[in-house]
Amino acid sequence: MEYEQIHYEVEDGRARITLARPKTHNAMTPRLLEELEHALWEADDTTAVHCVVLRGEGPSFCSGYDLTTLGGKKQEGHRTGRSHDDDIWLIEQSNRRVRALWEMHKPSIAQVHGNCLAGGTDLAMACDIVIAAEDARIGFPAARSMGALPNNLWMYHCGPQWAKRLQLTGDSVTGADAEKIGLVMKAVPAEVLEDEVEGLADRFSLIDPDLLAANKRITNLALELMGAQTLQRLAGEGDARAHRAQAVRDYVKGVRADGLKETLRKRDEPFGDGFARVGEPEGRSEFVRATRED
Repeated sequence: MEYEQIHYEVEDGRARITLARPKTHNAMTPRLLEELEHALWEADDTTAVHCVVLRGEGPSFCSGYDLTTLGGKKQEGHRTGRSHDDDIWLIEQSNRRVRALWEMHKPSIAQVHGNCLAGGTDLAMACDIVIAAEDARIGFPAARSMGALPNNLWMYHCGPQWAKRLQLTGDSVTGADAEKIGLVMKAVPAEVLEDEVEGLADRFSLIDPDLLAANKRITNLALELMGAQTLQRLAGEGDARAHRAQAVRDYVKGVRADGLKETLRKRDEPFGDGFARVGEPEGRSEFVRATRED
Protein backbone atom coordinates (compact mmCIF):
# COMPACT_ATOMS: atom_id res chain seq x y z
CA MET A 1 0.00 0.00 0.00
CA GLU A 2 1.18 3.51 -0.79
CA TYR A 3 0.84 5.70 2.29
CA GLU A 4 -0.65 9.16 1.78
CA GLN A 5 -1.82 10.16 5.26
CA ILE A 6 0.80 8.50 7.47
CA HIS A 7 4.57 8.12 7.44
CA TYR A 8 6.13 4.73 8.12
CA GLU A 9 9.76 4.01 8.90
CA VAL A 10 11.72 1.18 10.50
CA GLU A 11 14.92 2.02 12.36
CA ASP A 12 16.85 0.69 15.35
CA GLY A 13 14.41 -2.05 16.21
CA ARG A 14 11.26 0.07 16.04
CA ALA A 15 8.64 1.09 13.53
CA ARG A 16 7.62 4.73 13.76
CA ILE A 17 4.15 5.45 12.45
CA THR A 18 3.42 9.16 12.17
CA LEU A 19 -0.06 10.49 11.50
CA ALA A 20 0.57 13.00 8.72
CA ARG A 21 -2.36 15.39 8.38
CA PRO A 22 -0.88 18.26 10.43
CA LYS A 23 -3.17 20.97 9.02
CA THR A 24 -6.15 19.14 10.55
CA HIS A 25 -4.29 18.22 13.76
CA ASN A 26 -4.16 14.70 12.29
CA ALA A 27 -7.91 14.25 12.21
CA MET A 28 -8.68 10.69 11.15
CA THR A 29 -10.26 9.81 7.82
CA PRO A 30 -11.26 6.33 6.64
CA ARG A 31 -8.16 6.39 4.43
CA LEU A 32 -5.87 7.23 7.36
CA LEU A 33 -7.31 4.38 9.43
CA GLU A 34 -6.91 1.97 6.54
CA GLU A 35 -3.26 2.99 6.13
CA LEU A 36 -2.66 2.80 9.87
CA GLU A 37 -4.03 -0.72 10.11
CA HIS A 38 -1.90 -1.84 7.15
CA ALA A 39 1.24 -0.30 8.65
CA LEU A 40 0.62 -1.90 12.06
CA TRP A 41 0.36 -5.39 10.62
CA GLU A 42 3.37 -4.71 8.39
CA ALA A 43 5.37 -3.76 11.50
CA ASP A 44 4.09 -6.84 13.32
CA ASP A 45 5.22 -9.02 10.42
CA THR A 46 8.70 -7.45 10.16
CA THR A 47 11.27 -9.40 12.16
CA ALA A 48 13.52 -6.35 12.67
CA VAL A 49 10.73 -4.54 14.54
CA HIS A 50 10.50 -4.98 18.30
CA CYS A 51 7.90 -2.27 18.96
CA VAL A 52 5.84 0.48 17.34
CA VAL A 53 5.90 4.18 18.19
CA LEU A 54 2.69 5.97 17.22
CA ARG A 55 2.93 9.76 17.02
CA GLY A 56 1.52 12.78 15.20
CA GLU A 57 3.07 15.33 12.88
CA GLY A 58 2.59 19.03 13.62
CA PRO A 59 0.92 20.61 16.67
CA SER A 60 -1.11 17.61 17.85
CA PHE A 61 -1.15 13.86 18.26
CA CYS A 62 -4.70 13.47 16.93
CA SER A 63 -7.77 15.70 17.19
CA GLY A 64 -10.23 12.86 16.56
CA TYR A 65 -12.23 11.90 13.50
CA ASP A 66 -12.36 14.33 10.61
CA LEU A 67 -15.93 15.55 10.97
CA THR A 68 -15.95 16.87 7.41
CA THR A 69 -15.68 13.28 6.12
CA LEU A 70 -18.48 11.82 8.25
CA GLY A 71 -21.68 11.02 6.43
CA GLY A 72 -19.99 11.52 3.08
CA LYS A 73 -21.29 10.15 -0.20
CA LYS A 74 -21.32 6.36 -0.25
CA GLN A 75 -21.08 4.07 -3.27
CA GLU A 76 -24.45 2.86 -4.46
CA GLY A 77 -25.33 -0.48 -2.95
CA HIS A 78 -23.18 0.04 0.16
CA ARG A 79 -24.10 0.91 3.73
CA THR A 80 -24.98 4.56 4.35
CA GLY A 81 -25.11 4.58 8.15
CA ARG A 82 -28.72 5.71 8.12
CA SER A 83 -30.18 2.56 9.63
CA HIS A 84 -29.31 1.50 13.17
CA ASP A 85 -27.51 -1.64 11.97
CA ASP A 86 -25.65 0.28 9.24
CA ASP A 87 -24.44 2.69 11.91
CA ILE A 88 -23.16 -0.15 14.11
CA TRP A 89 -21.49 -1.84 11.13
CA LEU A 90 -19.59 1.31 10.13
CA ILE A 91 -18.53 2.01 13.73
CA GLU A 92 -17.26 -1.56 14.07
CA GLN A 93 -15.30 -1.23 10.82
CA SER A 94 -13.35 1.70 12.25
CA ASN A 95 -13.01 -0.01 15.62
CA ARG A 96 -11.43 -3.09 14.05
CA ARG A 97 -8.75 -0.92 12.48
CA VAL A 98 -7.96 0.80 15.77
CA ARG A 99 -7.99 -2.54 17.56
CA ALA A 100 -4.99 -3.70 15.52
CA LEU A 101 -2.89 -1.82 18.12
CA TRP A 102 -4.30 -4.16 20.77
CA GLU A 103 -4.25 -7.37 18.73
CA MET A 104 -0.81 -7.12 17.15
CA HIS A 105 1.84 -9.15 18.96
CA LYS A 106 4.43 -6.40 19.36
CA PRO A 107 4.09 -3.61 21.93
CA SER A 108 3.15 -0.07 20.98
CA ILE A 109 3.90 3.29 22.56
CA ALA A 110 1.68 6.33 22.02
CA GLN A 111 3.69 9.58 21.95
CA VAL A 112 1.01 12.14 22.83
CA HIS A 113 1.43 15.88 22.42
CA GLY A 114 -0.94 18.77 21.76
CA ASN A 115 -4.53 17.64 21.32
CA CYS A 116 -5.49 14.02 21.90
CA LEU A 117 -9.24 14.31 21.59
CA ALA A 118 -12.25 12.11 20.84
CA GLY A 119 -11.12 9.42 18.38
CA GLY A 120 -7.52 10.37 19.12
CA THR A 121 -8.02 8.93 22.59
CA ASP A 122 -9.19 5.67 20.98
CA LEU A 123 -5.79 5.39 19.30
CA ALA A 124 -3.79 6.31 22.39
CA MET A 125 -5.61 3.98 24.77
CA ALA A 126 -5.38 1.03 22.39
CA CYS A 127 -1.59 1.33 22.65
CA ASP A 128 0.20 -0.65 25.33
CA ILE A 129 1.87 2.38 26.89
CA VAL A 130 0.97 6.06 26.67
CA ILE A 131 3.57 8.75 27.34
CA ALA A 132 2.26 12.31 27.12
CA ALA A 133 3.56 15.84 27.19
CA GLU A 134 2.59 17.53 30.45
CA ASP A 135 0.67 20.20 28.52
CA ALA A 136 -1.16 17.77 26.22
CA ARG A 137 -4.96 17.98 26.19
CA ILE A 138 -6.72 14.61 26.52
CA GLY A 139 -10.49 14.24 26.44
CA PHE A 140 -13.66 13.37 24.54
CA PRO A 141 -15.66 16.60 24.07
CA ALA A 142 -17.73 14.92 21.33
CA ALA A 143 -19.60 13.13 24.14
CA ARG A 144 -21.40 16.44 24.77
CA SER A 145 -23.35 16.31 21.52
CA MET A 146 -22.38 13.56 19.11
CA GLY A 147 -22.91 10.21 20.81
CA ALA A 148 -21.14 7.82 23.17
CA LEU A 149 -17.51 6.68 23.07
CA PRO A 150 -17.24 4.04 20.28
CA ASN A 151 -14.11 2.55 21.87
CA ASN A 152 -13.91 2.54 25.62
CA LEU A 153 -10.80 1.50 27.52
CA TRP A 154 -11.03 4.46 29.91
CA MET A 155 -12.25 2.50 32.92
CA TYR A 156 -9.39 0.03 32.56
CA HIS A 157 -6.90 2.89 32.71
CA CYS A 158 -8.29 5.37 35.23
CA GLY A 159 -11.14 3.56 37.02
CA PRO A 160 -14.90 4.06 36.87
CA GLN A 161 -15.22 7.38 38.71
CA TRP A 162 -12.75 9.35 36.62
CA ALA A 163 -13.99 7.60 33.49
CA LYS A 164 -17.49 8.84 34.29
CA ARG A 165 -16.29 12.31 35.32
CA LEU A 166 -14.66 12.85 31.95
CA GLN A 167 -17.11 11.02 29.72
CA LEU A 168 -20.27 12.49 31.22
CA THR A 169 -19.03 16.07 30.74
CA GLY A 170 -16.73 15.83 27.74
CA ASP A 171 -14.12 17.66 29.81
CA SER A 172 -10.40 17.15 29.21
CA VAL A 173 -7.36 16.71 31.42
CA THR A 174 -3.80 17.84 30.89
CA GLY A 175 -1.12 15.24 30.33
CA ALA A 176 0.18 15.97 33.83
CA ASP A 177 -3.24 15.30 35.38
CA ALA A 178 -3.75 12.26 33.16
CA GLU A 179 -0.65 10.75 34.77
CA LYS A 180 -2.10 11.35 38.24
CA ILE A 181 -5.26 9.36 37.51
CA GLY A 182 -3.55 6.60 35.52
CA LEU A 183 -4.96 7.58 32.13
CA VAL A 184 -1.38 7.71 30.83
CA MET A 185 1.68 5.95 32.19
CA LYS A 186 3.86 9.05 32.36
CA ALA A 187 3.81 12.77 31.54
CA VAL A 188 7.00 14.70 30.81
CA PRO A 189 7.86 18.20 29.62
CA ALA A 190 7.04 18.55 25.93
CA GLU A 191 10.65 19.24 25.01
CA VAL A 192 11.78 15.81 26.25
CA LEU A 193 8.75 13.78 25.11
CA GLU A 194 10.40 12.28 22.04
CA ASP A 195 13.55 11.41 23.98
CA GLU A 196 11.46 9.70 26.68
CA VAL A 197 9.57 7.59 24.14
CA GLU A 198 12.68 6.72 22.16
CA GLY A 199 14.46 5.72 25.38
CA LEU A 200 11.73 3.20 26.16
CA ALA A 201 11.83 1.92 22.56
CA ASP A 202 15.61 1.48 23.00
CA ARG A 203 14.94 -0.80 25.95
CA PHE A 204 12.34 -2.80 24.04
CA SER A 205 14.85 -3.25 21.23
CA LEU A 206 17.09 -5.19 23.66
CA ILE A 207 14.39 -7.80 24.28
CA ASP A 208 13.58 -10.77 22.04
CA PRO A 209 10.34 -9.91 20.17
CA ASP A 210 8.92 -13.31 21.07
CA LEU A 211 9.30 -12.48 24.75
CA LEU A 212 7.80 -9.03 24.24
CA ALA A 213 4.81 -10.66 22.52
CA ALA A 214 4.35 -13.27 25.24
CA ASN A 215 4.33 -10.70 28.02
CA LYS A 216 2.14 -8.20 26.16
CA ARG A 217 -0.43 -10.82 25.27
CA ILE A 218 -0.74 -12.35 28.72
CA THR A 219 -1.42 -8.90 30.17
CA ASN A 220 -3.97 -8.18 27.45
CA LEU A 221 -5.58 -11.56 28.07
CA ALA A 222 -6.00 -10.57 31.72
CA LEU A 223 -7.86 -7.45 30.56
CA GLU A 224 -9.93 -9.53 28.17
CA LEU A 225 -10.92 -11.82 31.04
CA MET A 226 -12.20 -8.64 32.70
CA GLY A 227 -14.33 -8.00 29.61
CA ALA A 228 -12.20 -5.42 27.83
CA GLN A 229 -12.69 -6.72 24.30
CA THR A 230 -16.37 -7.51 24.74
CA LEU A 231 -16.86 -3.98 26.04
CA GLN A 232 -15.37 -2.55 22.84
CA ARG A 233 -18.07 -4.25 20.77
CA LEU A 234 -20.74 -3.08 23.17
CA ALA A 235 -19.29 0.44 23.07
CA GLY A 236 -19.81 0.56 19.32
CA GLU A 237 -23.42 -0.51 19.73
CA GLY A 238 -23.85 2.02 22.53
CA ASP A 239 -22.55 4.78 20.28
CA ALA A 240 -25.07 3.86 17.59
CA ARG A 241 -27.83 3.94 20.21
CA ALA A 242 -26.64 7.35 21.44
CA HIS A 243 -26.79 8.69 17.88
CA ARG A 244 -30.59 8.55 18.22
CA ALA A 245 -30.58 11.11 21.06
CA GLN A 246 -32.23 14.49 20.54
CA ALA A 247 -28.93 16.25 21.31
CA VAL A 248 -27.32 14.55 18.31
CA ARG A 249 -30.18 15.57 16.05
CA ASP A 250 -29.83 19.13 17.32
CA TYR A 251 -26.09 19.01 16.65
CA VAL A 252 -26.68 17.92 13.04
CA LYS A 253 -29.24 20.70 12.54
CA GLY A 254 -26.79 23.20 14.02
CA VAL A 255 -24.04 22.17 11.62
CA ARG A 256 -26.38 22.54 8.66
CA ALA A 257 -27.59 25.95 9.82
CA ASP A 258 -24.48 27.53 11.29
CA GLY A 259 -21.54 25.42 10.13
CA LEU A 260 -19.34 23.04 12.08
CA LYS A 261 -17.03 25.58 13.72
CA GLU A 262 -19.86 27.74 15.09
CA THR A 263 -21.84 24.73 16.29
CA LEU A 264 -18.86 23.41 18.23
CA ARG A 265 -18.20 26.88 19.66
CA LYS A 266 -21.75 27.16 20.97
CA ARG A 267 -21.55 23.66 22.43
CA ASP A 268 -18.25 24.13 24.23
CA GLU A 269 -18.48 27.76 25.37
CA PRO A 270 -20.50 27.06 28.56
CA PHE A 271 -17.74 24.68 29.72
CA GLY A 272 -15.13 27.43 29.96
CA ASP A 273 -11.66 26.08 29.24
CA GLY A 274 -13.11 22.56 29.27
CA PHE A 275 -10.56 21.11 31.69
CA ALA A 276 -11.24 18.95 34.72
CA ARG A 277 -8.85 19.64 37.61
CA VAL A 278 -7.30 16.72 39.49
CA GLY A 279 -6.52 17.11 43.17
CA GLU A 280 -7.90 20.64 43.53
CA PRO A 281 -11.33 22.24 43.99
CA GLU A 282 -13.28 23.10 40.88
CA GLY A 283 -16.65 24.34 42.13
CA ARG A 284 -18.46 26.83 39.97
CA SER A 285 -16.05 28.90 37.93
CA GLU A 286 -16.73 32.59 37.41
CA PHE A 287 -17.26 31.86 33.74
CA VAL A 288 -19.97 29.27 34.43
CA ARG A 289 -21.66 31.50 37.01
CA ALA A 290 -21.71 34.44 34.62
CA THR A 291 -23.15 32.23 31.85
CA ARG A 292 -25.95 31.04 34.11
CA GLU A 293 -26.72 34.59 35.30
CA ASP A 294 -27.10 35.71 31.69
